[in-house]
Amino acid sequence: MSILIHKDTAVIIQGITGREAVNLTREGLDYGTRIVGGVTPGRAGRDVYGVPVHDCVRDITAKQQVDGSIVTVPPRFTRDAVFEAIEAGVKLIVIVTERIPRGEVAQMVELARLRGARIIGPNCLGILSPDEAKMGGLGGPAVNVRRAFKKGPIGVMSRSGGMTTEIANTLSAAGLGQSTAVSIGGDAIIGSTYAELMPLFEADRETRAIVIYSEPGGRMEAELAFPSSPSWPAASWTRCPGCASVTPARSSRARPIPPLTRSSG
Repeated sequence: MSILIHKDTAVIIQGITGREAVNLTREGLDYGTRIVGGVTPGRAGRDVYGVPVHDCVRDITAKQQVDGSIVTVPPRFTRDAVFEAIEAGVKLIVIVTERIPRGEVAQMVELARLRGARIIGPNCLGILSPDEAKMGGLGGPAVNVRRAFKKGPIGVMSRSGGMTTEIANTLSAAGLGQSTAVSIGGDAIIGSTYAELMPLFEADRETRAIVIYSEPGGRMEAELAFPSSPSWPAASWTRCPGCASVTPARSSRARPIPPLTRSSG
């Protein structure tokens, strides 16, 4: 199984006619993501790789179910775009945009909490469930995604988008596939922390272990040492500035990792 997204997840892209969004649209479609529409005000009637463009989110949600939105609009428009998606009933929002003022990020996160929605990011590469779907630029083109990510029992979370793919690639090379990989974002304020995502992995029947990549600063890593800690094995790596390598770190609560089913890919 997977968390957050699967092959039937209906996704829209806000800012779909922008250069980065056009690439994300192509990569998502090539991987099999169900992208049902895009939004760019004033561009209704066009299409991007066959995906229809609309003026606003409600033009899409009025006609069909929308489960998630990828937000790729410029920083000064991001808050309004996220508010629009949340108020239109979209429950999962991946914010790719970076350099958003912290105060505006805090407002977006608070509205999401009040409306029962979940934000991943900002400043992230999104979510990927191998052989299911992806939201964001994680892994790049579909051919690279299929090489790096394999379906299996390991959950992956990382503040670094690049390290998310690197970890998955290393696991796949060892024959250990992934259930879902989440690039949570590198900003000081983000929509979903490690501790907030951990229960989703624990509830997934097929996730049997998790790998986390963190960076110095903040308290998100420390939160995992408290009651939200997983009941199955967890391994974490912390980037050490000035060091030549990544330093592995394991909680004293962690247990030895039992034999895991290797992926067939």
